[in-house]
Amino acid sequence: MRKIVLIILFFVGINTFAQELNCQLQINSSQVQTSNKQIFETLQTALSEFINNRHWTNYVYTEEERIDCNILITIKNYTDNAFTADIQVQARRPVYNSSYNSPIFNFKDENFNFSYVEYDPIEINENTYESNLTAVLAYYAYIILGYDADSFSKLGGTSYFQKAENIVNLMQSRSDAEANGWRAFESTRNRYALINNLMDERFRNFREMFYSYHRLGLDEMTANVENARAKIASLLPVLKEINNMQPAAIATISFLDAKNDEIINIFSKKGTTKEKETIYELLTDINPTLTHRYEAIKD
Repeated sequence: MRKIVLIILFFVGINTFAQELNCQLQINSSQVQTSNKQIFETLQTALSEFINNRHWTNYVYTEEERIDCNILITIKNYTDNAFTADIQVQARRPVYNSSYNSPIFNFKDENFNFSYVEYDPIEINENTYESNLTAVLAYYAYIILGYDADSFSKLGGTSYFQKAENIVNLMQSRSDAEANGWRAFESTRNRYALINNLMDERFRNFREMFYSYHRLGLDEMTANVENARAKIASLLPVLKEINNMQPAAIATISFLDAKNDEIINIFSKKGTTKEKETIYELLTDINPTLTHRYEAIKD
């Protein structure tokens, strides 16, 4: 289990502690035709160092406690230091007393426009976020931290989600192409919509379910698999309640994008008939386009 120790200035210089994120960041530039392919390698190195070497919290993590995550930035266009891209962000956390890592976040953001001059330092100003590049990366760093903390303690990620919300609020005033993804009501599946769900009091039950799913469900699997499975089955109907309140909410869709395979595996060829029926019905109701995949639950 991840144990986070409050940072004490005396220990800042001791190398047994590490930053919070262990992120594999990649740049895919295969869609871009340019003579300067080196810039994408430079950018990948700079962003990887930025996301992994920065302290995002006031806590210290040991090396094995760092949060495993992946960021894939696909460049779709590059002209005069202006980049049009999308960004896929995934994160996972270990399950107690097992070698299994459970996906906790999976989100594809298709509105990532930014400027970058090769070899310019990647810096952050938390009061203004003048660079959309660092604003987006900081936003997802806090989202990852928030989901991870929520999975270990009830509503534990609130302070990190608040930081992500602050970034959204700061970026609302942008009027250029880099404002895409930040605007309120521009889309039901952008950065604004995601943090709006997570900070909405109506989604409190979702976040509490997220905690119980991991701590009282997955983390108990090795102790008593039947009880843990039953607990998860009793929790997932919260997703249907949320979907009835706000159909296709991005928090719900993102949860299923991360958890579909896991949930199918938990109940496929396992569990009671009642559990299987309950889970199959609620998943197909929320996400009918994946009914063919959910059929495995009924086996």
